[in-house]
Amino acid sequence: MSFNRLTWGVKASFRSYVEAAGGSIELDEGASRADDGSFVFTALPGGDLNIAPDGSATGSMRFQGTVTFEAHGGMLKSTIAELGLESSTDGLVVTSLDAPMNQDRCDIAKVSQVNIGADGAITLETEITMDGMYQIADNYAVGTPLDPVRLD
Repeated sequence: MSFNRLTWGVKASFRSYVEAAGGSIELDEGASRADDGSFVFTALPGGDLNIAPDGSATGSMRFQGTVTFEAHGGMLKSTIAELGLESSTDGLVVTSLDAPMNQDRCDIAKVSQVNIGADGAITLETEITMDGMYQIADNYAVGTPLDPVRLD
């Protein structure tokens, strides 16, 4: 199974908050914004992610692009870069390159459900992890639902 892009809005209420606070959302390294406000990341070559019809996953895949949220004169600043989808002992997780606490990558979201449409479209329901809470916004408790990830 091959994917060309990953579309994820992170969390619509977070995007709205940043923009309502007079902040900015900057896109770089090939990330773009979809009409619904979510972000589009292009697949990098070399991934071996496979999602089976039962929702189980093996392998991993990385996606090009950086999104930086900034508000309150820089007091709120969050960057997600080179998103990845990786199968792990905890299931399928969304990872980011810019990681807290000197890690190479961190698991910012856990996939709680995999939905495969009749047309083959895949939507992954996500929830924030502890690292995601530190990376994205510390006002969301671990397990808070995030926007779904779409793969095509």
